[in-house]
Amino acid sequence: MRLALVHPLPPDAAACPYRLLDEQDHEIVWVNDFLDAQHMRQLSPRSLRAYSYDLLHFARWFQNQHQTLAAITESTLLDYVRHQLNQQPRPTPQTINHRLTVIRCLYRFHHGQEIPAGHSHFQRLYTTRCPVGYGRPHRTLAFGLRLKQPRRVVQPLSAEQVAKFWASFRTFRDLAVVGLMLLDGLRSCEILGLQLEDLKLVDALLHVLGKGNKQRTLPLTSEILEVLQSYVRLERPLTNSPYLFVSLKGRRRGQPVTPAGLRSLFRHHRLRSQVPSANPHRFRHTFGADMVRAGISLPALQHLMGHSQIHTTMLYVELAPQDVWREYARAVANRARLISPRMP
Repeated sequence: MRLALVHPLPPDAAACPYRLLDEQDHEIVWVNDFLDAQHMRQLSPRSLRAYSYDLLHFARWFQNQHQTLAAITESTLLDYVRHQLNQQPRPTPQTINHRLTVIRCLYRFHHGQEIPAGHSHFQRLYTTRCPVGYGRPHRTLAFGLRLKQPRRVVQPLSAEQVAKFWASFRTFRDLAVVGLMLLDGLRSCEILGLQLEDLKLVDALLHVLGKGNKQRTLPLTSEILEVLQSYVRLERPLTNSPYLFVSLKGRRRGQPVTPAGLRSLFRHHRLRSQVPSANPHRFRHTFGADMVRAGISLPALQHLMGHSQIHTTMLYVELAPQDVWREYARAVANRARLISPRMP
């Protein structure tokens, strides 16, 4: 069984470009009908791709179970999780949980109800409250298997690492890409999706289309504004492409920068700068952590970073170990000064 990408899009614009096919190139209808529905819901291409590969993994395992989709239960998912935990390399808990979520969505789409328990019963009791600590806690009972995920800790780059990575660039285009991640918190997909008309140099503003087709407007600092002006006026080739960032040389000169091109760019400069942890999302984390340290309000940071839930923004309040040690050293120094005996 394999996953085939239909390109260009099939005649039916409502059909998902990702199609799951068997060995005889016949469509796996119960998967593709679900993907078509998600495509009509206007899910992003990245989400459709993730759904497709999650279902490909499940379908490869499920074809050997000799049962129909209607017959699966939570016990079936337990067997599927056991199969994944025995694989090498073992998928992360986040990956397994995402696959389980997609399968449950698939089942609801076809049968209009949750997957029955079967012989396995999983119940989890959550205590939830407002993310900023206000209000009375609420208890919620959730059903279904879910693996415990390690607690996420934001690990921003240090000022020295940023400076070393920044110094390795030689073009205004590349400086603008990194600058927008570092000074405005843009995601790599948002960088690649920027169009020339989104850049308002006169007003020092940038219009960004984020996840879920949500638009936000961001201010541009004088430093990044100067770099963007130099790129647009001095470096950007004459091209009909509407995208802001295009290739500067080679056969793709004037064509939009691709995800693979952006990955190659960062890979090259990680080696050149000797900063192995530098990647697009780490720069976004650095922006969020720097803003929190500077005292920005969480709702303002939520808007700047394009988070749909403030719970995600709250991750930047969690101090990294280096921050904890720095705060500890400062507190110890203050305490030592306060309790030291006064000289007569």
